[in-house]
This record gives sequence, structure tokens and C-alpha cells, in this order.
Amino acid sequence: MNSPTDATTEKQGFNGLAVAAFESRMAKEMEDLILRYGGVPKVAPSMREVPLAENKEAFAFFDRLLRDEFDVIVFLTGVGARALFQSLETKYPKSLITKAFKRCKLVARSPKSSKALADSGFKASQTAPEPNTWREVLSLLDDWKGKRVAVQEYGVSNAEFLEGLRQSGAKDVLSVPVYRWALPEDTRPLTQLVESILRGEVAVALFTSGTQVQNVFHVAKGLGREDELKAAFSSMVVASVGTMCSESLQSCGLTVDVEPEHPKMGFLVKEAAEKSAELRKKKNAAAVQVVSKAPPTLPASVQDGLFLKACRKEPVSRTPLWIMRQAGRYLPEYRAVRSKVSFLELCKTPELAAEVTVAAQQILGVDAAILFADILLISEPLGFQLTFAENEGPVIHNPFRSKADLKRLEKVDVAYDLGYVIKAVRMIRAGLKAHIPLIGFAGAPFTLASYLIEGGGSKDYFHTRSVMGDILAWDELMKRLVEATTAYLNAQIEAGAQAVQLFDSWVGILSSEEFQRLVVPYLKALIGGLRPGVPIIYFGTQTQPFFPYLKQVGSTVIGVDWRTPLDQAWKQLGDVAIQGNLDPKLLLTDRDTVERETRKVLQLAAGKPGHIFNLGHGILPDTPIAHVERVLEMVTGEKSTAP
Repeated sequence: MNSPTDATTEKQGFNGLAVAAFESRMAKEMEDLILRYGGVPKVAPSMREVPLAENKEAFAFFDRLLRDEFDVIVFLTGVGARALFQSLETKYPKSLITKAFKRCKLVARSPKSSKALADSGFKASQTAPEPNTWREVLSLLDDWKGKRVAVQEYGVSNAEFLEGLRQSGAKDVLSVPVYRWALPEDTRPLTQLVESILRGEVAVALFTSGTQVQNVFHVAKGLGREDELKAAFSSMVVASVGTMCSESLQSCGLTVDVEPEHPKMGFLVKEAAEKSAELRKKKNAAAVQVVSKAPPTLPASVQDGLFLKACRKEPVSRTPLWIMRQAGRYLPEYRAVRSKVSFLELCKTPELAAEVTVAAQQILGVDAAILFADILLISEPLGFQLTFAENEGPVIHNPFRSKADLKRLEKVDVAYDLGYVIKAVRMIRAGLKAHIPLIGFAGAPFTLASYLIEGGGSKDYFHTRSVMGDILAWDELMKRLVEATTAYLNAQIEAGAQAVQLFDSWVGILSSEEFQRLVVPYLKALIGGLRPGVPIIYFGTQTQPFFPYLKQVGSTVIGVDWRTPLDQAWKQLGDVAIQGNLDPKLLLTDRDTVERETRKVLQLAAGKPGHIFNLGHGILPDTPIAHVERVLEMVTGEKSTAP
């Protein structure tokens, strides 16, 4: 194995990304390297060596060589040079072979070719300089004019080089193939890997030969999806082992993102692993930046759908519904994906985030999808160190504790820092049916600030209250969060979200006076900065004391938790759309209770325009799917009494 390091593991590399490779003989070694650098290997053989049974081309070449018909012999590969001599030795004495070759100028493309010649008792007249491509070979001779040239080739013939020799004046150019490459006898694994790439399930592709490139595209051509494959590769990190392989990729219209310092498989995997995270950020950022700044033109069926009509308080044929945290652990399909990657890796892999978002909507048949992400993803570009401890929730390792910490807050470049989220939004929008809206989301400023200050969950919010006591520090922190969150949500809207929700899960710890003074001004600023015409849902827990002030913040829809009956909430909130509000714990009980409480929520809403059925908080991991299905059946069967 061509490994550049003796370390047994380098988990910080690919960080759980799916990595495609197309090795045949070296498949196991490649899988081990990808695993070693923290990747999820997807390896399928793309070719098999087919020795020419009698090597007629090699023997025909040697017969001409014996007749002194060549002036120059070019050896393009070391393995091919050895194979050529081994083949000839099956038919001719070694002394005759030596005598014939020594009459010609022997040109080596690379040190490997030169060494292969030396191993067979020959000395290369010249060796091409780095990067050892055929172009450097052409430059070796001042004058090819009139030269009779034989070119030892291995695998696919290099038509450009042969033509280059002719255009340089070579009198006669003969290709001498030694081994040829063919597709594997069983192409199903390769076809499945290509289809996985087309579905956006792979983040990095590693190529170690031009033949791999050609055979991968040959499979795509058979599927009638060559252009789609090029587009898929354009959003991935593409790594090439060396110059000739890179030229094959470029000839297929692909950009090579990584080419290692040394053209060996171990260095290829190592450097791809080290650079993949940064390269994916840049690719996502570039893709985001080409998105039009105008909101995408939406099909009329989306705007006329139940969810968006309810957001606008228009009459609907039935109550629309979706479920907070609907892509979660209660779904077997989500658990299957989650078992392979960490929560943070799932959030940061657009292909997987899109998969679980779309799957949840389709499995449940709800009236809207919500982006799979986390409110704390924005904390990292702000300058905070975030991890998610398994079954313990998020941890901020460098929390904000005082005014002095303001200086370490960084400005968020959404396209670059959160490009993976924006890419996921675009992928989700493309994967959803045309009439299903997508809800983007972010943390509301207070809850986000509290997480950043406390460093995780809290019972007494001691540190938050301490920072709130310094009004100048609090004001500056909240303004920075408003600025970043506004840009983040607008980017989601531009990428294809039809509505956005602000989660304010911790705001209930405040008094009414504190909410009015320390939260409302920043909510107003944030909501006022969002793109007009897009519904904005504000959801918080224990917010009933704040209802008089929530009417002032400008949100289109107000989410109500299970603590306040819907009819009472409407009386206090006035003429607004309301979302809610079945207690998620009730889904853990029995079918009769689920039916009774679901019916109660619908009865309290009384078919009033502007009701969106939801839970009063996120669905719990242990919720039986049968209880969720029963709620869906009841709501979708409930007819609105609106005219």
C-alpha cells in the first residue's frame, strides 16, 4: 500500500463523508485507506485487465523492429514496459531482444518507465521532466520530423499524443498496446455506485487512472445520464492521482479539485481527506452565489396549497398539518440514516439532510416539509466551538460570558460558512413534489443567545441573566445574532424555502417585562429584515404571557404550545394565523387518548381560517408511528367549516 504515514487512524479527515473509488485489484487497500481517514468507502471495480492472448500487436511491432523500421521507442508506463519485454521473451531469445532495442533511442515518460527499462537491461536515452505527461515527451526531441516512432501503451490509447507526434513531423507512428482494459464482467456494482453518485449520496470521488474515468462515464452513457453525472461530480470533491488521470477527467468536462504531491494512492487519499471539508465549503459557496437574488418563481400549486393558504388566513378545504421535528428518531427510515453518521455530520451533508427531509414528508404525507438542520449550526461561523454529545445534546465549548467576548464574534458569510445548508435547501426543493412547500428555520435571537452563553442546556440560566444585566453587552450580542440570522434565513428563502420558522424554545424563562424590553426589539428587527411576502412562523414555549407583545413583532403565524387552548390563544392574539398545538407527550399514551385530544384541538380551532395543525413542541423519539398516522388520518379527514 502506498501509504504516506504509519498512523493507524486519521479520523479527522473525511469526517464521515461518503467517498467513491473505482479500484479493482487495489479495492481492499483503497477501502482501508478511506476508513483510516474517517470516510465511508463506496468502492466498486471499474475495469479488469485483459491481456492480449497472443499479443499480436507486440509481436508485429518486434518483427518490424528487427527490420530496423523504427528510430525512437517511447515507453509510456513502467508496468507496460515490463509486460512488453515479458511477452517478447515468450517467443524470442533475450539476446535478440536486447540487440534490437539498443539500435533505437529509448524515451521514458516517467521515472517508473525509466526504471522498468533499467530492470530489463536498458538505459533510457531521455526521461521526460515533471509532470511527466505526453506533452513533456513531445518536448524532449528538438525535431521529430522524419522519425519513425513506436509508442508502448498500456490500457486506453492516447490519441492526442499519437496525433501530436504526427503533427510534429514523425514519419511513421505505431501504437504498441500491451494490455487493454475492459469493463468488469459484472458491471452491477459499478452501475449501483454511479446511480448513488447521481442521487447525490457521495461527497468525494477518487480516481487513480484515466480508464476508470472512461468506464464510469461509459456506464453513465448506458443509463442515458452522462450530463447528469457531470453535474453530480461538479458538486463533489474530485481527486485525481496524477496528471494523466487529471487529463482524462478534464476531457470529460470535470474539474480536478485535488492532485497529490506524489502520484500514489496513499497520498491521494490523505490529501483528499485533508482538503475535502474546505473544498466542499467553497463549492457550496460558489453554488449559492450563482443563485438569483430574486425569490424563485414558484409553481401556482405551491402557493395555492393548504399550508401557504392557511398562513395567509385564507379558507381551506381542510386543516393543513405538519409536525415539528418530523424527520426524527421515531421514524425507522431516519434511524437507518442516522446509524451511519453523527448528528452533526448528518446536518452538514446536504445529500443526507435532503434525504431525511424529503423522506419524512413523503412517508407521513404532511402538507409541508421542514429543513433538517439545527439552530446551532450558525454558532460555528460566529466563532463558537460546537459538538453534539450522543444522547446529551449540544455543547458550546467556548461560551459567551461577558462584554469582553464580543471581540471574538466573527461575521458570518452565509454562502461560504453555511453553504452546506443552502445546498440542502436547493436539493430538498428539487426532491419535493411541486405542490409541497418547504419551511426553512433558524433559532430566534434570545434562544440562540442563551445557548451560546450557557454552553448547553440549563436549569437556572444563571449566565444568561448575568449577560442580560449588562445591557450594552446584551444589545450588541443580540444585534450581531439578528444580522447573521437575517442573512441566513434570506439565503434559505432565495434557495427555495417558501416559509421560515423562528424557534424560541427558551424564551419562556422571562417575565413579560423582560420579553418586551430584551426580546421584542430584536425580533422586530429580524422579521423586518426578511424578504417580503414569505410567511414567517414564530414559535416559542410558555409564551402565553407574551401574547400582547407577539402581535407587534410582525410574524405571519404564531406557534402556540400545548399549555394554552387554541380558542383562548386566538382571543388574546387577535386576527393572526395560529399553529398548534397537540401535546407531544399525548402521542406516547394510547389510541383513544390520541384520538380524543386530536379531536379537541380541531374543535377548539373550529375550522377558523388560519389554523395549521401541529404539535405543541417537537415530536418525541419514542413516539409510536401508529399514533402519528392516526393523527394524520383524523386531521386530513376533518373538513373545514369555513365558507
